Amino acid sequence: MKIGFIGLGNMAGAMIGGMINKGIAKNTDILGSDKLPEIRQKLREKCGITVTNDNQEVAKAADILFLAVKPIFLEDVILEIRNIIKTDTLIVSIAAGRDLAFLRNTFGRPELKIIRCMPNAPAMVLEGCTGVSPAGNVSIDELDTVLKLLRAFGTASVVPERLMDAVVGISGSSPAYCFLFMEAMADGAVLAGMPRNQAYEFAAQSMLGSAKMVLETGKHPGELKDMVCSPGGASIEAVKVLEEKGLRSAVIGAVCACIEKSKSM
Repeated sequence: MKIGFIGLGNMAGAMIGGMINKGIAKNTDILGSDKLPEIRQKLREKCGITVTNDNQEVAKAADILFLAVKPIFLEDVILEIRNIIKTDTLIVSIAAGRDLAFLRNTFGRPELKIIRCMPNAPAMVLEGCTGVSPAGNVSIDELDTVLKLLRAFGTASVVPERLMDAVVGISGSSPAYCFLFMEAMADGAVLAGMPRNQAYEFAAQSMLGSAKMVLETGKHPGELKDMVCSPGGASIEAVKVLEEKGLRSAVIGAVCACIEKSKSM
């Protein structure tokens, strides 16, 4: 099985690295194209894959083709390759704001099998979270094959396409919220006298550990919060301030604003 990537930026590099490191694909199975020679060289050296500046070469060879270009370039790329893709090639787009209808209409070939997905930045450390929406003509086996590849760099879950904008709000863009919260926590520790590098380490590790507690215990986040907040203690005092300042409503508003922006892109 030949896996093709058009676009070899940071996300594509993370995906390719995960597939190879997890043993799901060999570097000899992967072919990628990018217009920038320094990007091609980086992926060649890092992952040992075959690279080219010819999108059509990749499109012709691929059994599974990942479209990993920025949304503003996606239409031009599709128009360049749409007439040379094999009928049985699985097409996987990671472009934000470009739905299945856009992809089908731009390709103009209803027989093509297309999957839309939305990975996020933690894929770069193999802890990504990807929402996946297949077109109706994609078989269960074909979807499972793509999910296996996507799970090489984190988790991947099938969602109805109507929820893909919600995926952007809760997953695609949410690392930015987490980084902002970590930075704010670190600022508080710095204010109390802690060196900044150490403050970032404590804040980041605390978020990592808290996330693992949710995922591995299966407990509700509220229950875990209650476990940390002893009666009359420091944690509940901090929670009181966060509630007074409207943390919950601010986060809900931010996620909703992100979803609406995604819908309009």
